[in-house]
Amino acid sequence: MVHPACRRNPKMTEQLDLTLTRDLDISPALVWKAWTDPEQLLKWFTPDPWRTVECDIDLRPGGRFRTVMRSPEGQDFPNQGCYLEIVENRKLVWTNALEPGFRPALPPASGHCGHFLFTAVLSLEPLGSGTRYSVRLLHGDEAGRKEHEEMGFHDGWNKALDQLVARVRG
Repeated sequence: MVHPACRRNPKMTEQLDLTLTRDLDISPALVWKAWTDPEQLLKWFTPDPWRTVECDIDLRPGGRFRTVMRSPEGQDFPNQGCYLEIVENRKLVWTNALEPGFRPALPPASGHCGHFLFTAVLSLEPLGSGTRYSVRLLHGDEAGRKEHEEMGFHDGWNKALDQLVARVRG
């Protein structure tokens, strides 16, 4: 299932994009389930000591991807977006620039984890019995990319991925 806007593959831009690629010793199907089953996502999505306390997934183009992350101090940070492309066990694309149903979103307000809009492209490539896991976050401007990176993108996404792998192996 692909939204027509997703058929183009934008060229990687270091000034605007953040990337993470790792080889995992678990199958694409298990990674996929961890990303698409709300009960599983609740258990690993936010890097410890933060927690994901709510998750809604409507897995279809235009469908809702919503989480609420809770800080160690108890403050909640809601995040909502829209799925753009879904290729089972291979690729998920979502954005916080659109609300469900492809309705344009307002820029995130204070109280969110960041004040930037982005599109996430998660790719799962079979690698023997494992997975090459790649995520690319596309930002609209350099300020948004910088803010996301300074929030701890690399550390946070790596910790969350470690938690995903530990849960799946569990």
